[in-house]
Parts: sequence; structure tokens; C-alpha cells
Amino acid sequence: MNLRRTKAISRKEMIQILRDPRSLGMAIAIPMLLLLLFGYALTLDVDHVETVVLDRDRTQVSTDFIERFGRSRYFNIRAYASSYEDLQRMIDAGKAQMGLVVPRDFAGRIHAGESLPLQVILDGSDSNTAAIIRGYVSGLVQRYSSEISRLPKRPLPSVDLQTQVWFNADLESKNYIIPGLIAVIMMVIAALLTSLTVAREWERGSMEQLISTPVKNMELIVGKLSPYFLIALVDVALSVIAGTFIFRVPLRGNLLLLFGSSVVFLIGALGLGFLLSVVTRSQLLASQVAMVLTFLPAFLLSGFMYSISNMPVPIQMITYLIPARYFVSILKGIFLKGSGIDIIWAEGIFLVVFSIGVVAISNRKLKKKLVS
Repeated sequence: MNLRRTKAISRKEMIQILRDPRSLGMAIAIPMLLLLLFGYALTLDVDHVETVVLDRDRTQVSTDFIERFGRSRYFNIRAYASSYEDLQRMIDAGKAQMGLVVPRDFAGRIHAGESLPLQVILDGSDSNTAAIIRGYVSGLVQRYSSEISRLPKRPLPSVDLQTQVWFNADLESKNYIIPGLIAVIMMVIAALLTSLTVAREWERGSMEQLISTPVKNMELIVGKLSPYFLIALVDVALSVIAGTFIFRVPLRGNLLLLFGSSVVFLIGALGLGFLLSVVTRSQLLASQVAMVLTFLPAFLLSGFMYSISNMPVPIQMITYLIPARYFVSILKGIFLKGSGIDIIWAEGIFLVVFSIGVVAISNRKLKKKLVS
């Protein structure tokens, strides 16, 4: 490969990019816009659940029990219902996600050591949120029951459960979402950046001029990808800075390892866009295919939002073909766990194989297109 010819192709492509400053600005602005938009909009946290209470006991004990919900950051007592129908009407109207019904003689049964039913009504239109709220209520009630059990002179023996959360002690969903979101955005943007390169040459009729020059296929590929590779690296740097300083996601791992793995991933993603540009020979079709082949698989099948282990086995097998799956795992490991090369080497090998494979296929397809 002749470095002089490669540099000339790269310089030509950079001039083409600089002639359209709006596209260059969008190439840098869109990743930041997507990161901020999805970073703030996507959340798995369920806090401040709108709650309506029906207290049929109206004693100091029931009031103290209800105040425990009010003091918790997970619940927000919106109103006190005067009747069961009033409570039901508020939930039906969407004014509350949960209804808490404290039965009559609540205090008497507690002092007598008797069990009593406590009714909690949940809006199950969002099943995941309802399940999380039910877990919050269960935990709060269990703590209250544990405290009540210590009141008698002969307290019953109990198990003291101490839970310790590693890597994301506050259980904040943004710490889980942002690293994966960076991988998804980079997969989409990198493929879109290069999906127009060769297709633009074909549509403008300048590809014939390149064919007549001594430039070889690999020189053309490297020269075309180099400017976009630099732009993509800038996008990665800006995304890491935003994730660390704007969203306060802890970066516990090695920064050089993060960018090293990003380099390998970007080569594959850029090569995929280049391959689509070669095959389709149409800017519009190449960009549409690139969006479909990158965004949907990266968003749904990479483990970014949905656990791969919960997917059907055939779908789990398909996820092994999604490069974003490995990059998501690498970024989460470096950000949250401080993982080193001894932990992420397997994912790194898959990315290397993907990058080499995409570039090799692009070289072969380009050769066939030029011959034909």
C-alpha cells in the first residue's frame, strides 16, 4: 500500500467534508444531541410514585405507618381519599399510580399481634413499573413488620439481611444507560458517516476518474475512512466527557483502554458503512440500510436496554453477530467496574475479528464493482 496515494485520497475526502461545514457540524452535534436526549429521557428509575391513601383506621398508628411512605423518596402521597370509590376514580383518571388502603382496626390488630390484610392497588398498564412499585411496597412493609416484632418482651428471632451493591451502589439507571448509549450512538453515527462515501462518487460520476488512477483498493478504503475515523474519535471523546461530567457516570477504568477499544470498534463500524456504500451505489439507499442495520440491532440486541439472558435462545444466538454487544459490555466494564484487559479481552477479540472481516469484505466487493 502506497502511503502517498493513500494520503492523497484522504486529503481529497477531507476537502470534500470541509466544503460542507453543515454536514461536519451535524456529524459532531448529532451524537451529543442524541446522548443528551436519550440520557435524560431514558430512565429505569421509579421514584416519587404518585400515591393516594384511604385511611379507614384514622389512628396514630395508621398515621405513622402512612408517613413512612411519605418520607420515602419512592413515594409521593398525592391525596387522601374519602372513600374507596374516590380512590378508584383517581387511579382510573391517571392521577395516581398506586392506591394504599389501610383497613379498620389497624392499630388494634397490631397491638394484639394479629396479622391483617393491607390492600395496595397498582396501575398495571405499565407492568414493569408496577412490578418495581410492588417491590418497594413489600420492602417497606417488611421493615415495618420487623420493627413491630421487636415490641413484645420476648422478641422473636429474626434474620438480619445486609445487602451490598457493587459497581452502582446508588442503583441509578443513568450509570447503566450512558455507557451503553455511547456504544449505540457510535455504531449508528460511524456507519452513517461512511455510508455515503463511495455512493457519492458513483452518483457524481467521479468514480471512473479514481478507477483510472494507480490507486489500489485498500488505499482507497483507508484514504476514504481516515477523515471519518478522526471525526468519530472526536465524537467518542465528547461523549465520554459528557457522560463523565454532565451525567456524573463514574469512570473507574483506564482511559487509554477505553479509547483503544473504541478505535477497534470504530474501524469495524466505519467499514460497515463503507461496505454498504459500495454495495448499494446510492446515497439514499445506503443511509437507509445503514440506519436499519445499526440502530435497531444495537438498541435491541446489544444488551444496552434489555438483558440478553432473558431473550429467547434463537435471539440470543443472533446477538453474537451484533458488534455493539461486545462494545456495550466493554464500556460498561470500563466505566462501572474498572475492568482491565484481563477481563475484556474476549470481547476485544470479537471486535478485532469483526473489523478485519468487514474491511476484507469491503475490499473484495469494491474490487468486483470496479471490475464490473
